[in-house]
Amino acid sequence: MRTLVLNAGYEPLAVVSFRRALVLVMTQKATVLAADAENPVVGASFAFDRPSVIVLTRYVRLPHTRQIPVSRRGVLRRDAHRCAYCDKTATTIDHVQPRSRGGQDTWENLVACCLRCNNLKSNRTPVEMGWHLRWQPKAPHGVGWVVRGVEQPQAVWDEYLQAA
Repeated sequence: MRTLVLNAGYEPLAVVSFRRALVLVMTQKATVLAADAENPVVGASFAFDRPSVIVLTRYVRLPHTRQIPVSRRGVLRRDAHRCAYCDKTATTIDHVQPRSRGGQDTWENLVACCLRCNNLKSNRTPVEMGWHLRWQPKAPHGVGWVVRGVEQPQAVWDEYLQAA
């Protein structure tokens, strides 16, 4: 079971194991906002409800901009596994400006692409192929990208993630 960790200002920070959440609660670094009473954590001399959402007692300063690292999985997820050229199911990624021509591994230069379009395009640009992008690629944003583990949210987290 996983636990959503909120900063003292109630913005989502991370998703951790319930064990890590219990340690934070027991050391008084966090308090429980929501717990699963049906599946308690039972020890020899204690029983705790399993925390689902905790809030830190002290504010943790974060870098002003949390950069999201570029990855193949991330590009496919951002583009909903749809080809940027033909809108079919995508299983590969493509450099809009080919790497052989100085294209970089950036969110703005990578798109999800089906195998057929990727092979046809090869090391050419969309303009040279007479193709156009169905959307302009850009870096993803939002709590689901910044906070690891939120891509599979639990129902109890909804009210805390919508505020972010």
